[in-house]
Amino acid sequence: MGERIQSKKTFICSFCDCSASFSKSWKLEAHICKHTGLKPFPCVDCDKNFCTRYQLTRHQLNHSGDKPHKCQADGCVEAFATHSSMKNHMDKIHNNEGKPYKCDHQGCGKDFSKKHQLKAHMYEHTNLLPFHCSVTGCTKEFISRGRLDHHKKVHEGYPCEEDGCAFQGKTWSAYQTHKKEHRAKLPCDTCQKQFTNDRFLLLHKRHVHLGVKKELACPRKCGKSFRRQFHLESHVLSEHKGMRAFSCASPGCGKRFAMKVRPEVS
Repeated sequence: MGERIQSKKTFICSFCDCSASFSKSWKLEAHICKHTGLKPFPCVDCDKNFCTRYQLTRHQLNHSGDKPHKCQADGCVEAFATHSSMKNHMDKIHNNEGKPYKCDHQGCGKDFSKKHQLKAHMYEHTNLLPFHCSVTGCTKEFISRGRLDHHKKVHEGYPCEEDGCAFQGKTWSAYQTHKKEHRAKLPCDTCQKQFTNDRFLLLHKRHVHLGVKKELACPRKCGKSFRRQFHLESHVLSEHKGMRAFSCASPGCGKRFAMKVRPEVS
């Protein structure tokens, strides 16, 4: 078989300490919402807001009345604004015939499209979980195959994919932490401080060693300016829009902030 071609991820999150990258711009837009807690795409016809322009465009079909997705069942004239709505209609209304696995428990009569769904359903009648861990010494049981497969990772671990590395994390978070150790380190040729991103290295050289201070003026013309985009965005949200979605977790503090994370200092 041919080697699998990986999609090039050209849309990179600009928040410090975040290495997320995406192959599509709308996926990056949705990711940014996790940092800011904001939904920057408002609908002009109602009070709803969305994380991405794609979500907004799909929502606006509900206002326009345009329903381009026709039900594919013979004789059905229903139409829907989105493909997912049409698919849900097909599954609920027309696809009941495609459920060959029927519960034979007296008085039940439910049917399912897949065998593992029927096995999970039988727990409601027997209280016996159908999926058992096969690892010697482990007696755990689960209601679905998906939960069993997730549990198996506790025994199998998460092996490092780098050549020659024998690391095997017991948890996904431990594996992700270890992966950072393999990222290429880019040293500053002046002070030898290391960076994992060439953009951060360039900014470090400009600000620390060349003394170049990039000034970002507030677009609201209040006279303030900032060195970092993060600080400018935080200023506009908190001072001009009054939006402080995140509160300090320390008991008795009560301070609120516009942004969820703060950048590291060069």
